[in-house]
Amino acid sequence: MNQVSETPRPSVQWLEVTDANSEQRLDNFLIGFLKGVPKTRIYRMVRKGEVRVNKGRVDVSYKLVIGDIVRIPPVRVAEATDEVIVQPALKFSLENQILYEDDGFIVLNKPSGFAVHGGSGVSGGIIEALRQIRPQQKFLELVHRLDKETSGCLLIAKKRSALRVLHEMFRGDGIQKTYLALLAGQFKRKSQRVDVPLLKNVAQGGERMVVVSQAGKPAETLFTRLKAFREATLVHAAPKTGRTHQIRVHAAWLGHPIVGDDRYGEDNVNKAFKQRGYKRLFLHAEQLRFAHPLTGAPLHFNAPLPADLQTLLEHEETL
Repeated sequence: MNQVSETPRPSVQWLEVTDANSEQRLDNFLIGFLKGVPKTRIYRMVRKGEVRVNKGRVDVSYKLVIGDIVRIPPVRVAEATDEVIVQPALKFSLENQILYEDDGFIVLNKPSGFAVHGGSGVSGGIIEALRQIRPQQKFLELVHRLDKETSGCLLIAKKRSALRVLHEMFRGDGIQKTYLALLAGQFKRKSQRVDVPLLKNVAQGGERMVVVSQAGKPAETLFTRLKAFREATLVHAAPKTGRTHQIRVHAAWLGHPIVGDDRYGEDNVNKAFKQRGYKRLFLHAEQLRFAHPLTGAPLHFNAPLPADLQTLLEHEETL
C-alpha cells in the first residue's frame, strides 16, 4: 500500500516556461505539476485568479509560451513515496539499443517482453526506464506505442515541439512504418492490401479484443510476401493507419495469424510453433521513414531482427 506524505508549509511558486512545456495548455501543465491535487481544485484556482501567467488572469485553455512566468498559489500536494520499479535488465538493455538520437527525439530498438508504459508502484516500462537512466532530461515522452511483445523501432520525443510535429505525422501519412511478421501457413499472394474497419474493446470471454466490424474505424494494411516456408510465410506489413492491434487482427482476418499471437492466433498452431522454439509474438517494427520534425531532412531507420527470431528463421524449411 502506498504511504502518502504531505509537503509542509506550501508557499507561492513562480515557474518559468521552457521548451519542455511550450504550447502546452495551462490546465494540462498544472495537472502534471500539481500531482495529487483534484482537477476541480485546479480549475477553481485558475477561475478565481489564484493561478496567473505573467501576472495576469488567463483561461485554462491558454497555451504556454517559452518565457511565460506562471504563478502557482500555496497548495498542499499529496505525494506517493513509492517509486516506479524498473527492472535492471531493462535499463541495461536500453543503454545498448539506441538507434539514433539528437536534440529532438530518440529512435529506440525496443526489446520484446516490456510494455512501453508501466504502472505506478508495480513495474515500470520503457519510458519510465529511460527517465531513470536520464534524470537530467527534463522532457521524455512516447510518440507512439508498440505492444509488449512487439520489438523494434520506437520513437521517444525529447522536446514538446518535436512531439507535436511527430503526432501530426502519425495522424496523417507523414510516417511510413514497416513491420516484419511471420504468418502461420502459406500466404500464396505476392501482396495483398487489407482494408477492413476495426472496432476495439469488444469483450469476448472477459477479454478485451479488437474485431473486424463495419461499426469500427477505417484500417488499412499492405502485406507483402518476402519468403515462403513450408509452414509459415515471412512478410512485410505496412500499416497505413495506426489502429490498436491492427496488423495482428488483419493477419488473422486473412486466415494467416501471426505466429505466437496468443490473442488472435490459433492455439494448436501456436503450440506447434512453441515446441520448435517460438516463445513470443513474431512481430518486429523493422523500419521507420519520415521527415525530421525540426529540420525536414529525410530520415530512414532500420531495427535489425532480434537474434533469437533470426535463428529460428534460419531453421525453417523453405519451399
